Amino acid sequence: MCAASKKKIAITDTTLRDAHQSLIATRLRTEDMLPLAREIDRVGFFSVEAWGGATFDSSIRFLAEDPWERLRALKSELKRTPIQMLLRGQNLVGYRHYPDDVVDRFVERAHANGVDIFRVFDALNDIRNMKRSMEKVKEVGAHLQGAICYTTSPVHSIEGFVEMAKELHSMDCDSICIKDMAGLIMPDAAAELVTGIKDEVDTLVDLHSHSTSGIALMSYEAAIKAGVDILDTAMSPFALGTSQPPTESVVAALSGSPGDTGIDLRVLKDVRNACVKVREKYEGLVDPISERVDSDVLLYQLPGGMISNLVSQFKEQDALDKVNAMFEEVPR
Repeated sequence: MCAASKKKIAITDTTLRDAHQSLIATRLRTEDMLPLAREIDRVGFFSVEAWGGATFDSSIRFLAEDPWERLRALKSELKRTPIQMLLRGQNLVGYRHYPDDVVDRFVERAHANGVDIFRVFDALNDIRNMKRSMEKVKEVGAHLQGAICYTTSPVHSIEGFVEMAKELHSMDCDSICIKDMAGLIMPDAAAELVTGIKDEVDTLVDLHSHSTSGIALMSYEAAIKAGVDILDTAMSPFALGTSQPPTESVVAALSGSPGDTGIDLRVLKDVRNACVKVREKYEGLVDPISERVDSDVLLYQLPGGMISNLVSQFKEQDALDKVNAMFEEVPR
């Protein structure tokens, strides 16, 4: 990985959002996030994904916590590091479209309470569903990251994704994320897509993937060779399986190369030790299904953050023995 790096690589750490959504069904409590945030803030990450996605719903539904108070508390600890959130376009952090005035107000309050970077996506890559929230992000003066949901199918192509990147760039995005939410992107495809975007638009490109299929680190290396700017990773106690590749491994692999992240591994050790203590507290929520490498995800194509929540729901119904049947049914 390190030998082919051509420039400094920035890191977005997902430990406080997608990592625990993908491994422990989004059950990490605010009281356990704050000590981690304090340590994470010392590292020098490009950003910390800490809000949005399923965390808003889970805070209320399962943890009886106020997600807005969580955001304010995290902001008090993350003094140096930008807070990033995942925003579902017109769906915000919910499961249906919301009126434009609700979208506007949500973005305003999210930014006022601590969100610095908004990663905006639509599950169908329909930019019409992203337009209003993207415009509002720019209006409030936050960093707008337009996201392309990567998948493979007869109707998806590298050329189509590049065209979407061009359209996002024309809408004044500050960066573009290739959002591989199921861990499907192959090394050659990662290289081709990053190259294609870089050839067409002058912007920062971020690659987000999951380790579900076991391919993500190889695709990250290919993306580095192709000129990617940012990689999404998670601290090792909350990495791999349906989560992201480990932050420490990526930083170590790039150390001493032109792509050196500039992150001190000794500082990461402190963060890891803090994460280990928190992970031990939640060990009962981690299921082997979420930790394993499963190449069948290339067939059923479920996002990492969805798998852990489905497993949790099957457990609650005392039906965990039916998980594999569900995986087999999805691609039919």
